[in-house]
Amino acid sequence: MKKILTLVFVSMLGGIIALSTYTLFIQKEQTMAFENKQEQPQFLNANYNAKTSTLLTTEVPNFIAAAENSIHAVVHVKNTTLVTGSPTFQDLFYGKQSQKRQQIGTGSGVIISPDGYIITNNHVIAGSSSISITLNDNRVYDAQLIGTDEKTDIALLKIDAKEELPAIAFGDSDNAKVGEWVLAVGNPFNLTSTVTAGIISAKSRDLSGSYSQSFIQTDAAVNPGNSGGALVNSSGQLIGINTAISSQTGSYIGYSFAVPSNIARKVIQDIIEFGDVQEGVLGVSILNRNSKEAIEKGINEIQGVYISSVEDNSGAKKSGIKDGDIIKKLDNVEISKFSDLSGYLKTKRPNDVVNVEVLRDNEVKTIAVTLSKSDIISVEFIDMELRNLPLKFKKENNLTEGVLVQKNENAYLYRRLGIRPGYIITKINDIKINTVQDISKFTKKYGSNAQDKIYKLEFIDTNKRRKEVIFE
Repeated sequence: MKKILTLVFVSMLGGIIALSTYTLFIQKEQTMAFENKQEQPQFLNANYNAKTSTLLTTEVPNFIAAAENSIHAVVHVKNTTLVTGSPTFQDLFYGKQSQKRQQIGTGSGVIISPDGYIITNNHVIAGSSSISITLNDNRVYDAQLIGTDEKTDIALLKIDAKEELPAIAFGDSDNAKVGEWVLAVGNPFNLTSTVTAGIISAKSRDLSGSYSQSFIQTDAAVNPGNSGGALVNSSGQLIGINTAISSQTGSYIGYSFAVPSNIARKVIQDIIEFGDVQEGVLGVSILNRNSKEAIEKGINEIQGVYISSVEDNSGAKKSGIKDGDIIKKLDNVEISKFSDLSGYLKTKRPNDVVNVEVLRDNEVKTIAVTLSKSDIISVEFIDMELRNLPLKFKKENNLTEGVLVQKNENAYLYRRLGIRPGYIITKINDIKINTVQDISKFTKKYGSNAQDKIYKLEFIDTNKRRKEVIFE
């Protein structure tokens, strides 16, 4: 028993000695070594606020107010058209005419004034024989078509209600930023107002390849039936009219596009005040940055748009804009590509003054330009869009006359003569055509019968061959 107690005592004594030695020498040595290190971990207090980044402190966006301001002002648009069906064997045998049948198209619209003006897409109501509007509370009204603009795909409708209607206030689409939260409000699939959220993915998008469009791109879910609906910011202001989706299936896959509100507002104001859209132009031709000439000149990567020529009698010419100038800004709005330029000018009218910032000989100049009417550059003529030839093009091709066919929807001239975009009209009835003003004079003289008064037409095809056609 004594041996056991002695053994336990010795063990306890050894443990005490070992623990004391570790505390006195080893632990002290490690603590001193740690304190001598130059870098030490820094721990944040629970109430620490990072000053170098807002990502940790940004609140989750709340769209309740924006949605409440929007959903009652977004309507369902039903378009009824009368179409002629394909003739049956019985129709052909008995000489009967094919029966017309109703075809229904649907979309969305946005109430923009308490007295019942509604904005939607032109393609939603195109060809309509009647239009009806269903409000978010399921009241139904017949709508009157006030006017349309095919180029921007905007249409204006009007309904008569006994009381004031909920309306959305316009926002400034120029101030919309990439990365900003937005809501898409519409009536897809014949539902009442539906809200989806996303961010602005890009601005000044052109889907046509002709640099004539300037869409806001967003990743907010948009589906068939959303066309003509509202794109609103987090304050509930209208910054766009949802118009298109990019999809191989016909349904949303992540890319949707809206006409900027500044363009839409200007279009409907023109329709109300003038009956059609008033286009203000600078009067310059822009060199495509992807063209061979731009690459050879080394300007394919410039920040801005390069002016290749200036139209005679245009506001740009009168104000001193020159060939080779690079446009950097319009009224402090940065211009990096042609769709930026065309999009901003779509918000302006003839005689509006625009401050154009250009880079010339490594020097930045700001030049005030009074915008011209679009008919100094292009005109509509017998279902064709004709445009002046740039002076540089005339010199390079030794031409003294001619106007360019920009677009041709004249079935007769296209099918019978093959006249298509790129052809150059040089003479009508032996009258030399130097500019679109000569076309305007011809139209003014004969009015709606202009095509019937043409007995001789001279033109140059895309292979630079001159041709002459005499109409009997």
